[in-house]
Amino acid sequence: MICVCGANCDGCIHLNDECAGCNAIEGKVYWAQYIGADICPVYKCVKEKGYRNCGACSQIPCELWISLKDPSWSEEEHQKSIQDRLSILKGSR
Repeated sequence: MICVCGANCDGCIHLNDECAGCNAIEGKVYWAQYIGADICPVYKCVKEKGYRNCGACSQIPCELWISLKDPSWSEEEHQKSIQDRLSILKGSR
């Protein structure tokens, strides 16, 4: 299960407990509350632009991707996540 940002929900420890997957819950991910939002800003952006996913946008990785770093990750882990998601989205175009 791939999210609009290219994240793979299947490997997430929160899948089925706190989250049914970004697409299934229309971006209303559990962690959005921690950034003062009701919906994932990336999901919202994709839907507002009418894209299927971020892979359709010429600006990826954008400032949203860069700013939405899991606070438990190192900068290296965050950058690897961005590269992994880019690879996934490039493969699904």
